[in-house]
Amino acid sequence: MTTLVIGLVLLLLALYGTPLFAIISAIALIAFYFAGVELSVVIIELYRMASQPVLLAIPLFTFAGYLLAESNAPIRLINFSRALFGWIPGGLSIVTLVACAVFTALTGASGVTIIALGGLLYPILIKENYPDNFTLGLLTSSGNLGMLFPPSLPIIVYGLISEVSIDKLFIAGLLPGLLMILMLSVYGIYKVKDLNLPTTPFNAKNALKATAKAAWELPLPLIILVGIYGGIFTPTEAAAVTAFYVLFVEVFIYKDINIKTDLPRVTRESMVLVGAILLILGAALGMANYMIDEEIPMVILEFMKTFIDSKLVFLATLNIFLLVVGAVMDIFSAILVIAPLIIPIAQNFGVDPVHLGIIFLANLGIGYTTPPVGMNLFIASIRFEKPIVKLYAASLPFLAILLIALIIITYVPELSLWLVDIFAPN
Repeated sequence: MTTLVIGLVLLLLALYGTPLFAIISAIALIAFYFAGVELSVVIIELYRMASQPVLLAIPLFTFAGYLLAESNAPIRLINFSRALFGWIPGGLSIVTLVACAVFTALTGASGVTIIALGGLLYPILIKENYPDNFTLGLLTSSGNLGMLFPPSLPIIVYGLISEVSIDKLFIAGLLPGLLMILMLSVYGIYKVKDLNLPTTPFNAKNALKATAKAAWELPLPLIILVGIYGGIFTPTEAAAVTAFYVLFVEVFIYKDINIKTDLPRVTRESMVLVGAILLILGAALGMANYMIDEEIPMVILEFMKTFIDSKLVFLATLNIFLLVVGAVMDIFSAILVIAPLIIPIAQNFGVDPVHLGIIFLANLGIGYTTPPVGMNLFIASIRFEKPIVKLYAASLPFLAILLIALIIITYVPELSLWLVDIFAPN
């Protein structure tokens, strides 16, 4: 009876808007209390987490992402992509996909991409006579594409929680991410091929000009990848290099960020997000400790075995479950709360840990645009001032394509593991 009352109180607090880290912390502390375990175990877990060098990558990459979001980098990125792909019929849809994917990878937040790039691209697409529903669906669905590309913050958090090599996760996400972009690009070209939309003839001079304007920002993903896989620096050192590089470029070269007025504000806003992530991370690790001690994953596994007897069926069930989770929870909370439960079960079914990470992140990203409660649907509804029902209808074709891509990613593990075997073997 006491447990039921406590559960109802926590549920009401969650519905009332109590911060998630407080709810998770309360659950962990109450669970340990009733289990007769010293509550200091949570502090010990926090200390263990704080001692991990890779933790430093979170604030550094977040800071770099916020700097890019507040600068004119989105405009330069759009102009560069348009110079390269604008000549293709429907090429502006490819520009949107590429720009949004790169921007989400650098900022680590798909909602920020919709707000920052959506405001720039929506009027351009409408002016070029792209159908309104197509445009809305494209912009809403593009926000999550960068989740699988380095230096995506969700990849780092997942690697921290799962103890899977972040180096391997970075490289494993490349081909699955490119597959999603390719499939959506093909759909975009097919959808508008009969509309006689205007194109921008390829002009080498304009392409060079756009490249020159973005010359300091374009090499950033390459610097990270070459640096890590060339053995020049670790992911944590890559984060430090990225933060310093972006700070220097945006403040002193492009001068988009004023060092006296903008920089303190951007630093403060980025660290608020970092604080929220770290609080949730600490609370979730405490709860994960309890679940492992009580062998809850094993109980779930035994229960699942009565209904699921194959790896293929498990993966299908996992996808459905994670899509629902991705729709109702933000990606960091979902990783921190759900991953410790899923990982031992997946290992029992023989799922490669790196492949599981890509499946996990792909699902959660797609969940952001899954009706009726996908977070990006509501962000897009507010950003574009459109009814949420209209966003549902506009996103469904793109959601269907992403789900097909998800099936391929899930059941063709080589897509995730091939580059890992080449560049980051055991």
